[in-house]
Amino acid sequence: MARQAPAEKVLVVIPTYNERENLEPIVRRLFDALPAANVLVVDDGSPDGTGEVADRLAGQDDRVHVLHRTEKAGLGAAYVAGFEWALARHYTAIMEMDADGSHAPEDLPRLVGMLGDNGTGADVVLGSRYVTGGSTVNWPWYREFLSRGANIYSKLALGVPINDITSGYRVYRREVLETVQLHNIASQGYCFQVDLALRAVEAGFTVLEAPITFVERELGASKMDAEIVREALIRVTKWGLRRRSTQATGTLKSLLP
Repeated sequence: MARQAPAEKVLVVIPTYNERENLEPIVRRLFDALPAANVLVVDDGSPDGTGEVADRLAGQDDRVHVLHRTEKAGLGAAYVAGFEWALARHYTAIMEMDADGSHAPEDLPRLVGMLGDNGTGADVVLGSRYVTGGSTVNWPWYREFLSRGANIYSKLALGVPINDITSGYRVYRREVLETVQLHNIASQGYCFQVDLALRAVEAGFTVLEAPITFVERELGASKMDAEIVREALIRVTKWGLRRRSTQATGTLKSLLP
């Protein structure tokens, strides 16, 4: 379903919770890399004052926008709110990026540039750690083991040819987000990323991976916890069983006279 891309109107959605020290440096690097982009900071009521930093940046630069939410409702809900904000304002390319420095803003032009290249580009581009040229830096062995294992399991369970389906560094065409029924997404964390990529594949959109180097955060604490891992395992297993059942039913129908 890939198509010719117009000049992209790009919005980078950055969800935050207690990222006061990281937010300003990452926004400045982002504008150095892609000056024409806009940024939407979606802050879930950070008690450390991240929201105030975002407001100050917005006051200094009209490319920065802030969406304040009153409670920590999870990564998936923050992204859905940001995507809906973007669609209402007619952005043509909407990106996800972490605030903690793990996603290099210098990769932004390359990811956006893969959308709709002469009609052969992607509808979704995933920044991938697990394709040729991709890597992780300064991750403890157990984090990489968990991440690689989650991606291998998701690829096998869902039957989709994506090596880093949990990646949180990605860009969507607006048509993808208009199609995948954002209103009924309840997934969080790793699982939110899997959910959206799977919906895009099932809707017939073209999903490509681009190698990135993922660098472990230097400041602040990771939001990953056991509940996020448990949710991902349960949901991916259910989705995989559903897809296999649907495929088997389709095969059986094709064999009947």
